[in-house]
Amino acid sequence: MSAPVNAEQAWRDLQRIRVPQERVYDEVERSAAGGRGSTWATAGLMWLFLAGLGLDLPGWGVALVIAAYAALLAVVGTVQNRRSRVRLHHTRCTWRMFAAFGAGAVVTGGTTLLSGRLVDSLDPMAGSLIQATVSATAFLLFVGPTGRWAARSVRGRGVRAVGAADAGAER
Repeated sequence: MSAPVNAEQAWRDLQRIRVPQERVYDEVERSAAGGRGSTWATAGLMWLFLAGLGLDLPGWGVALVIAAYAALLAVVGTVQNRRSRVRLHHTRCTWRMFAAFGAGAVVTGGTTLLSGRLVDSLDPMAGSLIQATVSATAFLLFVGPTGRWAARSVRGRGVRAVGAADAGAER
């Protein structure tokens, strides 16, 4: 048994749901377009880490620097997460977000390894400064556009879902 459906009431209900959903999408896009503090902090930490590796530290010193770098990155991530007003459910993480993360890792890691190979013949300190600068620059150039590209996909996914609901309501 199916109950009769009032199409006008269903449309009003859909519109009432759509407005808060659009606000969430607006906030996700605003977060991707603005708030560069965590991006600059991450790039700065990366620069300090890579430059510090040129100091020719003993094994325990390198382990300590890696632990400090990981802890500081965790602090930056935690602060950014707490500052964000939007909490996306894991199902809202689109393939673009995963692709942007993977591509960022490949570009930044590849730049770091390639620049490290190219500066091997230089003095360790000068080479690490060049490597740190090139890698941090590549990170900064990559993060902005890909973050905005990945955030746009969240709205597109919701619009398709609402569009499918509209098509179903018109039948």
